[in-house]
Amino acid sequence: MVLADLFQVSGFNFHIAHINYHLRNEDSNLDQKLVSGFCERHQIPLYLYEVSKVDKKPENSIQNWARELRYQFFREIQQKENLDFLVTAHHLNDQLETFIINLSKASGIRGLSGIPQNENGIIRPLLDFSKDEIYDFAKKNQIEFREDRSNQKTDYLRNKIRHNIVPELEKLNSDFLNNFSKSIHYINQAKDFINESVTEKIEALKINSNKNQIIIDKQTFSEESELIRYEILKRFGFNDENEMQKVLTAQTGSSFFNPGFQLIINRNELIFIKKLEVENEKLELSISLKIVENEIIIPEYIKNEIKTFGNCFWKFDKQKVQLPLKLRKKQEGDVFFPIGMIGKKKISKFFKDEKLSILAKQKIWLLSDADERILGVLPFRQDGRFSSESSNSLEVKI
Repeated sequence: MVLADLFQVSGFNFHIAHINYHLRNEDSNLDQKLVSGFCERHQIPLYLYEVSKVDKKPENSIQNWARELRYQFFREIQQKENLDFLVTAHHLNDQLETFIINLSKASGIRGLSGIPQNENGIIRPLLDFSKDEIYDFAKKNQIEFREDRSNQKTDYLRNKIRHNIVPELEKLNSDFLNNFSKSIHYINQAKDFINESVTEKIEALKINSNKNQIIIDKQTFSEESELIRYEILKRFGFNDENEMQKVLTAQTGSSFFNPGFQLIINRNELIFIKKLEVENEKLELSISLKIVENEIIIPEYIKNEIKTFGNCFWKFDKQKVQLPLKLRKKQEGDVFFPIGMIGKKKISKFFKDEKLSILAKQKIWLLSDADERILGVLPFRQDGRFSSESSNSLEVKI
């Protein structure tokens, strides 16, 4: 309510959102009544959400469930009403509790830097003020507020820290909270410095990159300090400390995944590929092809991609292939009969003989007919069984 009052007296244009979880019986309804009354008096738009059975409250992890529900509701309002920022009333005591929780998890400098004051469109203007300072401000300015009585319980980790650990720390030093605030600012400065250094280090290690992928030198990466290696991997969403050792010892061809990236180990390269590109490749495993005046029409975007491997001009005997033709990705056990060679060869062995990188293999398309027989590996080698020298053949040009 202090935050709402500060916004009101400052003349800001703002809206208020409130969730009634109905977890504390009449107390929850009184909280809602207080917020509604404030908004009515000051003609502030109010968005209210009342939790029901539809929201499927879990038996455990109530706090995580409530947080996810809360921020989902806030973001929906923000998007619908085209609001610039989401503002919360987190304070310095919240910051200290979060620091101790993260310290117990070995969460690194990002975790120890605490709750950010401004990140992803969320602003927390009261983070530098203690709970006691906010209480005093509310009393002096006659701002009505309600205390959540569940905060007095010690059922949750945060509450245990609040009531059992923080008071003991404050006994050690009467100015403990203010000193902690200064320390958090120093840690955040160190975090910013490390972030800048990691960005520079990635640029130095980078072998190649485009909008969808970054390739860095694995050997040079392995020679960096443990901190830098950890921060680089974390930049791409690989947060588990154990993953770092796995990456350093993984064999060529190994892959690691997270919601945002795929990491491929390729000889002396670490290839980070945005997940969107990987998903698109999985979705587009087969493409039907048109034939116009005996020319097999290869989509232009695929032509442009495989031109980097070379060109080809192939002719196929119409009587030997079964229409329709298509492009598809390699499948387990695929074989073909490379023109100019004796006998058949596995596609996987052909790739190996051509010394194709893992990234290159992902970009290769196979030309096949309706019977799944491979007519060629574009643009490397045609299958000799279907070749023709006739002027009335099916042709493919890259």
